[in-house]
Amino acid sequence: MHFRNFLEIAAVLSLSQNVLADTTTTIGARSNRGTWDGWGTSLAWWAKQFGNRDDLADEFFTLKQTQVNGQTLPGLGFNIVRYNVGASSWKSIGSDSMVQSINIKKSRQIEGYWIDWDSEDPNSASWDWSVDANQRAALQKAIYRGATRTELFSNSPMWWMTNNHNPSGADNGGENIQSWNLEKHAIYMATVAKAFKDKSGISFESVDAFNEPTADWWKSTGTQEGCHINVATQATIIGHLQAQLSQRGLSTIISASDESLYDQAVSTLQSIGSTALNNIGRINVHGYQYGSGRRDLVYSLTSAARKPLWNSEYGDGVASGADMVRNLLQDFRWLQPTAWVYWQALDQGGWGLIDADNDANRLGQATQKYFVVAQFARHVRPGMRILDGGSDNVVAAFDASQSGLVIVAANFDAAQYINFELAEFATRPATGSKVARWKTQIGSGDRYVQYDDTTLSGTRFWSYFEKDTVQTFEITGVKL
Repeated sequence: MHFRNFLEIAAVLSLSQNVLADTTTTIGARSNRGTWDGWGTSLAWWAKQFGNRDDLADEFFTLKQTQVNGQTLPGLGFNIVRYNVGASSWKSIGSDSMVQSINIKKSRQIEGYWIDWDSEDPNSASWDWSVDANQRAALQKAIYRGATRTELFSNSPMWWMTNNHNPSGADNGGENIQSWNLEKHAIYMATVAKAFKDKSGISFESVDAFNEPTADWWKSTGTQEGCHINVATQATIIGHLQAQLSQRGLSTIISASDESLYDQAVSTLQSIGSTALNNIGRINVHGYQYGSGRRDLVYSLTSAARKPLWNSEYGDGVASGADMVRNLLQDFRWLQPTAWVYWQALDQGGWGLIDADNDANRLGQATQKYFVVAQFARHVRPGMRILDGGSDNVVAAFDASQSGLVIVAANFDAAQYINFELAEFATRPATGSKVARWKTQIGSGDRYVQYDDTTLSGTRFWSYFEKDTVQTFEITGVKL
């Protein structure tokens, strides 16, 4: 070796030793943070425009490599799909008509099935089961491809059930459902659930009658459907909904309340009352408080009530995936849900996993965020046992049927090696055994690239993490 080259290499190694600060995380083999239910997406609003496309259904609801708009993408394997029953209709009822917000986008107006108040009979002219064809197609395509968990949810009651006939909200952001229509809204949700079962063979696992109901930003000038509903009113509707589901012989559980913020969920859980809470089969919360809020209190209140917990909606406008992965890791660490659902699989402004304009029928390319979520969704699979990853930036899951361990970790600090200690496991592969590795760089760079360069050494293995990197590891031959 040339002496100058030797000096250059020595200098690089010396610099690396000064920069790299090894950290070690111990995977808690004896821990149990619940059985993973899965990953998913809501169909509103993107499916109104793109719900009839098989390539998108393959991409989101299978693990296949699929061509989408000239780009080959790894399927995300979502198994949860949330269907939004609409609140809009353009049929007048006598002198009454729907009032539309001046700011609402067409893609965010979802046609509802109960078009007038004349009859509760779903076979009467008061109901139109032909509307919302693309979203229904997307639901069916998802189920055909293996989506096993389905939820029916409402952003607003039908427009004619609201005080101002505007499904975007009240003028002042206050409660907008008419007091005499509380049971009607429950009838609407239960009737839709029964009709889907009878007409399409789709049995919704859960039904959520509200979306972010205690929020005060649902106003008549809003950009989407929404309705503020006070906690006491929620409790009343939940009682009606339980009765209506039972009358129709449905085993569908009630989920609630899809509060936007963790702290709103805490307040609702503390005040909704034991009767309503007993009728709720699962607690849903949204992740829009991002890095703030008492995730731990949502978890403890839900756990005390002996209810499962989902983060049923998360979204942000950062296409790099940086915010998403930070908040997802915090959810695993402190909220401890058993499912995680992304809001808009297709959207613009950094919100979509694939960039798209749902009004202009424009489908673009996958964002870096797509490949970040692939690191989690393709590997932490339904039925796995979630373990304590030992650190705020590590998620671990155990697959008993395959004696497999999955670890997903992120590094936001300076480049460093992270060591993963497996000493707590009863059985581990021998030294030198291969550890499969996938990497996505947050922002730009590697996009879910697989590497074959990691091996086990004794009870641990390690990997080099550049700044702003997510990596996934799979180890076989592991037993608790």
